[in-house]
Amino acid sequence: MVENPSTRTTQESECVYLGRQPIIERNGALNAYELLFRSSSQNYALVTNDAQATAQVVARTIGGIGVSAALGTHRGYVNINRELLFDDIIHVMSPERFVLEVLETVSFDARLIARIDKLRRAGYAVALDDVCELSDGLLSILNHVDIVKVDFLQTPRPKLAALAEAVRARGKTLIAEKVETQEDFALARQLGFDMFQGYYFARPQVLTARRTDPSRRSLLRMLALLASDAKLTELEAELKHNPEVVVQLLRLVNSSAYGLGRRIASLREAIIAAGTRQIARWAQLLLYADSGDLPWRVDPLVQLAGARSRFMELAASRVRPDDERFVDAAFMTGIFSLVHVVLGVASPAEALDKLGLVSEIRDAIVYGVGPLGALLAIAQAGEEGGAERLTAAAQLTHDPFAMLTPEVLGELSLAAAAWFGVHADE
Repeated sequence: MVENPSTRTTQESECVYLGRQPIIERNGALNAYELLFRSSSQNYALVTNDAQATAQVVARTIGGIGVSAALGTHRGYVNINRELLFDDIIHVMSPERFVLEVLETVSFDARLIARIDKLRRAGYAVALDDVCELSDGLLSILNHVDIVKVDFLQTPRPKLAALAEAVRARGKTLIAEKVETQEDFALARQLGFDMFQGYYFARPQVLTARRTDPSRRSLLRMLALLASDAKLTELEAELKHNPEVVVQLLRLVNSSAYGLGRRIASLREAIIAAGTRQIARWAQLLLYADSGDLPWRVDPLVQLAGARSRFMELAASRVRPDDERFVDAAFMTGIFSLVHVVLGVASPAEALDKLGLVSEIRDAIVYGVGPLGALLAIAQAGEEGGAERLTAAAQLTHDPFAMLTPEVLGELSLAAAAWFGVHADE
């Protein structure tokens, strides 16, 4: 019986897919998996946007399939490009369960090295992907990574020994990737490689799970509660009305058990274990990762929401560096200032009234009042007219915003754009 292609397409639209390929130790034991983007049950990837592909791999591993099902007790290597290295969403991944595999297309500079060093201090292991030559650039960054993956298809055989020796001399873990023959495996072992990956051992396996995408309104209601410092009972009650979000949250927390040494079973335990900041990160990832027809981060709405919220957060931290609640509220104001566009309604007031958002943030967005309203006006001025409008907006503000000079605002604007990845490849 021949399968109807339309039936297969319908079935595949109801599922999420994830590829994984084993990474093997010298004694043949399984050490880890590389996690790979798959858009269907077909075992190949059509990646048009690296950041979007990685976001979907992470969301599917943690919230769709589940870390235990995808990785067992092993770690997962995830491809990361430059913009995601600077993104706060990266902290959704537990450093105990995930390795950050920096793509070969990433250009290293002082700013990126500082960011990687910070992530390593936070517990993340960092791997370099698709290394194929012993260059000055490689030697200059070896002290800032933990693992080097050497591409056996691209590296000339006469140069393999010197490359492996230089990496091993600096105490880094060596992985031979794209190993396709017994001869390649024998050579890699002889040269002292620690681990191996490639078709000689196993082709990637495609994992499948039923798609459970939370609705945008559910995510927005949850973000509204988080922004209003809602009581635990309120957040718990809201989550109980949204089983898809609950499933994602439990998988998020159980992905690392947050150092508790035990599995999380109840909703209340999950909320306490994750904390509101981590839940907010996850909700934002789910909300914006598939927010429209355009790929994530190519969508102008996604870029605007990300850069605006980060700018407001940075500006708030300058004005009130010791007021964490105000800084968080500024970030949420940026996110919710565009919620009417996400929901497709006419005005911010109409969208926010349905969410029951805290009045401090709602009034800042609808009426432009209060310190948050002032910060939002500055952010919007910068978006509309660049440095000149930023300067004009800053001159309209009063203490304690006097410290937001045109120079500071320009610096924060660039930092916000870089954080979200707009200028990540400059």
